[in-house]
Amino acid sequence: MISQDREGQSWEDLFSAEEMEIARNTDLPDLLSSLGYQVKKIGSYFTTKEMDSIRIRSRDRRMWFRYSELRGGDAISFLRRFEGKSFSEAVNFLLDYHGGVRETRTPPPRPAPKKNVPFALPPSNPDTRRVYAYLNQTRCIAPQVIRGFMGAGLLYEEAERHNCVFVGRNSGGKPVYAAKRGTYDKGGKSFRAGVPGSDKEIGFRLHCDKNSMRVFVFEAPIDLMSYCTLHPSVTSNAVALCGLYEGPLDTYLRENPHLRRIDLCLDADGPGREAAEKLTKKYTRQGYSVSVHAPARGKDWNEYLQLRQKDRGQER
Repeated sequence: MISQDREGQSWEDLFSAEEMEIARNTDLPDLLSSLGYQVKKIGSYFTTKEMDSIRIRSRDRRMWFRYSELRGGDAISFLRRFEGKSFSEAVNFLLDYHGGVRETRTPPPRPAPKKNVPFALPPSNPDTRRVYAYLNQTRCIAPQVIRGFMGAGLLYEEAERHNCVFVGRNSGGKPVYAAKRGTYDKGGKSFRAGVPGSDKEIGFRLHCDKNSMRVFVFEAPIDLMSYCTLHPSVTSNAVALCGLYEGPLDTYLRENPHLRRIDLCLDADGPGREAAEKLTKKYTRQGYSVSVHAPARGKDWNEYLQLRQKDRGQER
């Protein structure tokens, strides 16, 4: 399919094949850094602090893929998807970025660095029926676990869209992070979004029991809740990274220096296994005892929990 601008023109009407090649071959880690994203290398791929589900493989720095949306592309598609540019605006911007702007075209301005947004929790709904029903009936989370998280101020229902809101609190109990998750799964996927201004160094976590020297680490809050359902004795000492960025774990360990054992309970897919291997090496070098726990079935702990519940239903 020929790419078209909003006015319906094909790229042949706007740019030469050479210009398109220049735009499409843009080095994405360098481009994202110039746009103000905090780019970091994890193993064999690059990602960003702002969108840690983005993957840019080291062996092909021209292409991106976002696992949370199951979509990807080149630099042109990145600017269209995440910077709100039209096709021609994206190509023009990339040609300007490479210093190849034609004399007849006015160079588009470089976007201003992203400004810090003050953090604020979304307004809460008077009741939590939709969130409770979604987590219990769809996700198979135990009622006592849901009530426990709500009672601790770690979970509530958003007023406007009735999303789940998972709240991350710092060591003083102040909310500094929040992530939304939709209560309707379409094709196995649901809405996900971070709340602007969230402190990604905190993530989502349970309080730390000073009598325990271990901490459980998950990718998502729902996986943490699933593990608590499967292991009712786990009521503290757990962190959900809300992705694969280990910053929240580093903060938790720094704030609780008595912890000596790390149980990595990441997803059983490719990125999860790769991250588990990298984190095992990192924290072992720091003197921690590290073990990896993957679900026996499914790609993550919630999928495993759902399979277990399905098996029990068939046995009845």
